[in-house]
Amino acid sequence: QVRLVESGGGSVQAGGSLRLSCAVSGITYSAYCMAWLSQAPGKEREGVATIDTDGATSYADSAKGRFTISRDDAKNTLYLQMNSLKPEDTAMYYCAARVSRSCQTLANWAYAFRGQGTQVTVSS
Repeated sequence: QVRLVESGGGSVQAGGSLRLSCAVSGITYSAYCMAWLSQAPGKEREGVATIDTDGATSYADSAKGRFTISRDDAKNTLYLQMNSLKPEDTAMYYCAARVSRSCQTLANWAYAFRGQGTQVTVSS
């Protein structure tokens, strides 16, 4: 059974930082590209950042320079370091896995496995 369990969300003031984690089980983690997706109230779920099995990363324009995605294959864990947070970053954040070594896209539809999400709230 595939499980993706996010943690690390919370409430912070603008300019603050959070580190999200995602524990993955039930798949050969090192063989999957991974991503973080977000969904704000009233909006569609969209990609924030991706990381391929070789460590190559990509980011949505809104995340570039502020967020860093990383993975620890020994621990089957995905991370998202979020710095300089803004109120518009407020959303539910989801960990996601794609059955591919290279993600190639931030689109929500490409990711077959997703967690339940962790809420990030940024106040001004």
